[in-house]
Amino acid sequence: MSKIKQKKVARKAKQTKKVIQGLPVLHYKAAGADIGDTQHDIAISDGRGGFIVRTFKTFTADVKEAVKWLKDEGITTVAMESTGVYYLTFYLLLEEAGIEPYLVNARHVKNVTGRKKDDTDAMWIQRLHSCGLLQKSFQPDNDFRTLRTYVRQRKGLITRCSDEVRRMQKALEQMNIKIHTVISDLLGKTGIQIVKAIIEGNFDPEELSKLRDPRIKATPQEVFKSLQGLWKEEYVFTLKQAYNTYCFYQQQVKECEDKIHEQLLKQIAQVNQGDITLDKPTIEKKTKPRKNQFSFPVAPLLCRLTTVDLCKIPGLSEVSILEFIAETGIDMDKWNGSKQFAAWLNLVPNTKITGGKIISSRMLKKKNTAGQTLRMGASSLYSNKTAMGDYHRRMSAKYGGKGAALASAHKMSRIIYKMLKAKVEFNFQMLADADQKYRERKIKHLEKLLQQLKKVA
Repeated sequence: MSKIKQKKVARKAKQTKKVIQGLPVLHYKAAGADIGDTQHDIAISDGRGGFIVRTFKTFTADVKEAVKWLKDEGITTVAMESTGVYYLTFYLLLEEAGIEPYLVNARHVKNVTGRKKDDTDAMWIQRLHSCGLLQKSFQPDNDFRTLRTYVRQRKGLITRCSDEVRRMQKALEQMNIKIHTVISDLLGKTGIQIVKAIIEGNFDPEELSKLRDPRIKATPQEVFKSLQGLWKEEYVFTLKQAYNTYCFYQQQVKECEDKIHEQLLKQIAQVNQGDITLDKPTIEKKTKPRKNQFSFPVAPLLCRLTTVDLCKIPGLSEVSILEFIAETGIDMDKWNGSKQFAAWLNLVPNTKITGGKIISSRMLKKKNTAGQTLRMGASSLYSNKTAMGDYHRRMSAKYGGKGAALASAHKMSRIIYKMLKAKVEFNFQMLADADQKYRERKIKHLEKLLQQLKKVA
């Protein structure tokens, strides 16, 4: 070989060494999908460093065709953005076909080039997914997804019921009927009877005041004066429509609760190999029924489903536990630990550290229904007499009301994770011991501070 050829070969070898090696490919049969309302753009690798992109309509037949094409190409996993509810049909059909779907956060797949096109987005998602740079978002299994749909529907119906009650109050206020100001609850026995009588055309304050229940604290004279108003036909009409709509929503809530009961029994039968017998409830002190309670006892069903009694946690009712379980399920293996579980619930700050210093420690602005349920339950702990109540009041003095609710909800999430993961019952004594240790540390600190002050004096 001549010297000239040797120099050319050496030069090529030198140039080859300068080429930067790309990211390793972890998922060779991966696809990326840009999800939309009218079309899905799906990109796969062509095996030569390029992409094959196909666009499918979002009709069911077209989505099935897309899944069949991915199956024929040997695709084993597909990553897609979490865009509204447009992904759901594609996601479920992929699961049925045996292809692992990855529902990822849209923030994690933002294209750094700045060019926004559906096909380039699909290619970018495929590239990230093939290199293992995307994390799968939590998705419940099919049974809990069904339960979650029913529970969310019931919660939405109750919100609409509240709206109709406010419209009833507004109609009464426009007629200057002040009955809702002298009784504690317009939906109680007295309030409902008076509203029905007004709708039926009874406008006599004396006759209406006779509907007063003896347990009402307001005097008969106060009730009589509150029922003297201006009986305008249009306002009586709006009151009637609001009341009828409220009754309709109440019927819808009852039907939704029947579906929830049926779904819970179905899942209990799956967990316990067909056995749906419930434990006999213990005789407890009768308490005043709360608003928006279920028409059937939920706690025994939840205990049978989870094998632990989550309702023993202070601040959480059976309704709160059901709403929480419907969002998260009972399989805690989907999270690496209680810290990741609390972070998914958005109960910990998003701490940013650079140069060894914390530059930001704020809560993420994202909606998490399960985490919000725990926050609402934690807000009721201020007057609680247990160790959880002591912890909440201590955090309230330190961080304020919102900070205390967040800290207490974080503690609740760790307790729930431990109970569902290890299948252990709630231990009141453990919290009491921790609270006692805190008091002892506080006393030692104050005694040490007192000794220092005595020396100075």
